[in-house]
Amino acid sequence: MKKENEKTEVLEKIANGITWWVGSIPSLIVHTLFFITSFLLPMLNLVEFDKMLLILTTVVSLEAIYLAIFIQMSVNKSHEKIEDIQEDIEEISEDIEDIQEDIEEISEDIEEINEDIEDIQEDIEEINEDEDDEDNNERAKNVILKSNVNSNKNEIKALKDIISQLQTEIEQLKKE
Repeated sequence: MKKENEKTEVLEKIANGITWWVGSIPSLIVHTLFFITSFLLPMLNLVEFDKMLLILTTVVSLEAIYLAIFIQMSVNKSHEKIEDIQEDIEEISEDIEDIQEDIEEISEDIEEINEDIEDIQEDIEEINEDEDDEDNNERAKNVILKSNVNSNKNEIKALKDIISQLQTEIEQLKKE
């Protein structure tokens, strides 16, 4: 099995090389010289014109058959590559949709956290207004400790940074 794949790869490389060479300037020069030589041979009385035409027609026909095969092989290979690229594009599109959904969920979470922070801040303000009573101060301190406002703000900042990064990645994926 491995040897067959290696043989196939070698044949494909040969076919690709021939297809590349046929479409090159050296190929044009060689073919031009071949045709000029073919028509000069009868003029120099080295070969009969009819025999030269028969051989030339046969050679050109065989060359055309093989070139058609090589070209079709190149077309097939290009088609396979295009299908692979289309599959990759579909996967990237699905990934982008998933990322967009994640961003929406994160945005909703951030809004909820912001609302919780506002509620906690209102509670703190109310407790601070009642500073006359020492128990209220103690409760305010406990609420502050429990709320971890600073850590919530840091988490919000981190989530905003992640959203920004995800949006940048989405823009890059769309550009690709």
